[in-house]
Amino acid sequence: MTSRIKADTILPQSGTTLNLGNAGSTINVTGTLDGNGLTGLNADNISSGTLANARLSGQVVLTTDFPTYTSVSPTTIEPSTASDLTITGTNFVSVPVVELISGTGAILRADKVTFNSSTSLTANVNVTTETDYFIRIENNNGQSVRSTNADLTVSQAPSFTTAAGSLGTFDQGSAISVGVSATSDSAVNITLVSGSLPTGLTLGSTVSNTATISGTESGSDTSDTAYNFTLRATDAESQASDRAFSITISAGILNGGQFN
Repeated sequence: MTSRIKADTILPQSGTTLNLGNAGSTINVTGTLDGNGLTGLNADNISSGTLANARLSGQVVLTTDFPTYTSVSPTTIEPSTASDLTITGTNFVSVPVVELISGTGAILRADKVTFNSSTSLTANVNVTTETDYFIRIENNNGQSVRSTNADLTVSQAPSFTTAAGSLGTFDQGSAISVGVSATSDSAVNITLVSGSLPTGLTLGSTVSNTATISGTESGSDTSDTAYNFTLRATDAESQASDRAFSITISAGILNGGQFN
C-alpha cells in the first residue's frame, strides 16, 4: 500500500517512514503535530500548531499568535507635549515597536515603550502635528496589528483669554453684562463648575468662544460682597481648562446707614 494524499492531508502507510522535506526546510503546520514517532523532522520554523510528545532533530521556532489591539488611553493628547499612552490588546511580546500613523501616511515612532504584560503597553510619545492617528504595534518577530480607526487625537487644549481674577465691581441693583472668552483649535463651550454668581446674574450660552454673564443684580447684601466662581472651557475634543473669577457687588449708599 502506498501513502495517499487527500487535499492537504497525507496518510502514510502503516509502518513506513514519512519524510517531510529536507533539513532546513520550512514546515508549516496549521493543525496539530504530535506523535511519538517523529524522529527525523528537521525544520527551521513551524509557523503554528501544537507539538505534543514530538522528538525533533532540527531547530524549531514556534512563533506566537499575531498581536491584537483593543484601545488606547487617553484618546486625546496635546501637541509638543510628552505623553504616556496606555495601549491594551493581546499577544504583545517584549518589547514591541509602537507607531502612530496619520491619515496622510506619516509615521511617528514612540520615544519609549514599556512592556507591562502581554495585554498592556505604555508608550511615551511627543507629537507636533495636530491630527488623528492610527495605532500600530509590531512584535519583535515581525507580527503586527494596526487599529481599525484613528483612535488617538492630537489637539490643543482650550485656554482662557480673559485674565483670571476680578471681572469688576458693580453697584447693587445695577444691570450687569461682562464677557468671558477662551480659545482652542475647535469650538469652545464655557460653563460654571463651582461657586456662585451674584443674585440675578446668569451665564449665557457660548457664542464664538465667548460667554456673557448678565442680568440685573437683585441681592440684599448690606456690605460690599465678592462672589467667587470657577468657569470651565471645554472644546470639541472634550479637553477642558478651568479658571477662577470673581464679581464684586458694592452696597454703596443704598445700605450706607441712617441719617438723623
